[in-house]
Amino acid sequence: MRWTSAAVFAALAGAAVCAAEGKERAFQFSKDEVGKVPTGWKVEKTGKGQGSDWKVVADVTAPSKSGVALAQMAKSPGSVFNLCVAEGTNYKDVDLSVSFKAVAGNADQGGGFVWRYKDHDNYYTCRMNPLEDNYRVYHVVNGRRVQIGGKEGIKVPVGEWHKLRVTVKGNKMDGYLDGKRIWEVTDETFKDSGKVGLWSKADAQTHFDEFKAIGE
Repeated sequence: MRWTSAAVFAALAGAAVCAAEGKERAFQFSKDEVGKVPTGWKVEKTGKGQGSDWKVVADVTAPSKSGVALAQMAKSPGSVFNLCVAEGTNYKDVDLSVSFKAVAGNADQGGGFVWRYKDHDNYYTCRMNPLEDNYRVYHVVNGRRVQIGGKEGIKVPVGEWHKLRVTVKGNKMDGYLDGKRIWEVTDETFKDSGKVGLWSKADAQTHFDEFKAIGE
């Protein structure tokens, strides 16, 4: 009886570990072809006009030491949001993190995440913009972006890697930059699970690395 109980406990513990591991996904780009959209990702955009050019590029400065990063290369019109969505994802409550490096952009710079993504016109997004010195969070409903929070006066130099993070639980969302919490908001717009991905606006050319999602 004791042996049976121990075996059952061990099996349950192992299942719990597997379940916990199944909630975490780290996205690696080192096995993808340079110059191509990474496998399992889909390029989308919000707004009309040419843009949203995502591809794996060589970057010896990538924090993962892989020598590559996922980059948004287009100089899109100011009304276009550049999206690259991880197809096999579906999260409601989630902890997202990514390293980003703003490379260029005259109208916009930097970028960030999308979550609870329904389609290219309906999702949450947050982004750090080194050109404007702000870190803001929005909901996008039927293609219309509305700011729901954020913070101004934050300096992030172009050409340097920094870490973004957002935690989402229920209607509460918290945004972090380099380990420091910058903003917190509550919003009821999107309550169901959805895909996650990356975002930039207009001509913001940005590199992304070490993208991770933990949640359910």
